[in-house]
Amino acid sequence: MRERLLDIAIDHFGRRGFEGAATRAIAADADTAMSQITYHFGGKEGLYLACADHIAAGISQWVKPGIAALGDIDALAPEAATDAICRMLSGFAHMMLDPGTRAWASFIVREQQAPTEAFERLFEGAIRPVMDAGLTLIRQARPDLAEEEVRAAALLVWGQVLILRTARETVKRVMRVDDIDPATATLLIARLIEHTRCLITQPPEKTR
Repeated sequence: MRERLLDIAIDHFGRRGFEGAATRAIAADADTAMSQITYHFGGKEGLYLACADHIAAGISQWVKPGIAALGDIDALAPEAATDAICRMLSGFAHMMLDPGTRAWASFIVREQQAPTEAFERLFEGAIRPVMDAGLTLIRQARPDLAEEEVRAAALLVWGQVLILRTARETVKRVMRVDDIDPATATLLIARLIEHTRCLITQPPEKTR
């Protein structure tokens, strides 16, 4: 029941926000009594924070095996580091395209716009580990970049992937598809990887 309540609550909070979501409606959709929310989470705020922890754990399940498979990323040569970035992004893109992450994205976007304690849990539990690995890989791939350039590159490289979920309707309309089918997903990820290689390996032209 705890897991069911979390999944339903994430959907409600993602669509309506903390203030707009009603625990009575969440309990009704879970086909259980309001007392179950009190029992498992202590109340609405506890449920909301537990949702953030649940999302962070779900993201970690997606990305941690891929990060672990990269081995000692601090020792990678530039070309190997670039390949590793592309593998990470490909895995992240598959997560963004998975239907199961829709409610997660809605919840996270709300927290990005108006962060609460829940965002700290999302960031520390899921976002920071991904970004830390990405920063290390970009440092290895481009040792010529200053630290602030590394951080800007990491944000913008990973930002490419987020459009696949946070702007899904725009993606569908631009690609002229009713849904992002496997062929479209394959094309988008292939272009994502090609763009990333260009962004990482091509030094920017100096402004005259």
